Amino acid sequence: MNHFHQIAQELESQKLDAMLLTGEFNRFYASGFHSSGTDGVALVTRSKNYYFTDSRYTEAAARRVENAKIDEAKPGRGYMTLINEALEEQDAKRVGFEDAYMTVADYELYRKNLRCELLPAAQLLTELRRVKDAEEQETMIAAQRIAERALEDILKEIRPGVTEKEIAARLQYLMLHYGAEDMSFDPIVVSGPNGSLPHGVPSEKTIESGEFVTMDFGCIYHGYCSDMTRTVAVGFVTEEMRRVYETVLAAQRAGIAAAAAGVTGKTVDGAARKVIEDAGYGDYFGHSFGHGVGVEIHEAPNASARNEEPLPAGAVISAEPGIYLPGRLGVRIEDVVILTEDGCVDITKAPKELLIL
Repeated sequence: MNHFHQIAQELESQKLDAMLLTGEFNRFYASGFHSSGTDGVALVTRSKNYYFTDSRYTEAAARRVENAKIDEAKPGRGYMTLINEALEEQDAKRVGFEDAYMTVADYELYRKNLRCELLPAAQLLTELRRVKDAEEQETMIAAQRIAERALEDILKEIRPGVTEKEIAARLQYLMLHYGAEDMSFDPIVVSGPNGSLPHGVPSEKTIESGEFVTMDFGCIYHGYCSDMTRTVAVGFVTEEMRRVYETVLAAQRAGIAAAAAGVTGKTVDGAARKVIEDAGYGDYFGHSFGHGVGVEIHEAPNASARNEEPLPAGAVISAEPGIYLPGRLGVRIEDVVILTEDGCVDITKAPKELLIL
């Protein structure tokens, strides 16, 4: 799976002869091949694609990258030489670069060494990546199923005396065991009073009876991320705990019901936020309802109060409202949905009714 053709199709409308991809995620999106950090460069022109890397990745790239010329950067014939040769071959003068990713130092290096005009064009990739094609969607569903298998197993292990760190470590192991390539992000596992930290770091704190345990985690499969959050109770819940949980669940369902192509991110966020505000917890929901998920765990588009742009069909976004009572408890419930013209498809199948272990 690669997207060279889709990128090339956009070059004329952007008045570009080529697009230079040096960032890890856009390089993968274009080529379908992952190399870490800055260990590779993809160049997309109107008629030909190029992928340059070093000896550590040359053989692997040759096996994975289709519809592109593969060449190896070597001492005396490095990336700048390879790119300039390709630009000359294609008579490419106006070249887009990833202004949202490239450092100033790297930009200056490319500007001084490439025989072309570099033009900011990261938005070209942002717009393309907003919409997932059928193959991307199927890959993300597979990633989600891996995470759900891990959840099913970890629920059997959560009990008083187990630490947050132990749960986080087991989640990572289980996702790798079931086929993940890596984690979408470091798992968040917080319990009891730590639950009020939306992005809390797993600690040595042990789980106690009468507490919530919030687990936010996901994995990478074939280069694409999954993302989910489940909050479960251990032993028993108080009336307040139940009220907070049911409010978050109702808010999530309201946001999902509002989510559809053509609806603004602000509208989706607002549908969920109103439920929480009406319940009296408006001050305790500080983040947005959701964000785009794909090659990166956070990418466009966002379902936030700041996004007044219509969401596109094919976008994949998280649905994750939460309530966080400082120093006391927190609840977040997160699914991932694919937007359609008629609404959305929730690809998260794990149960989300209140579970008391």
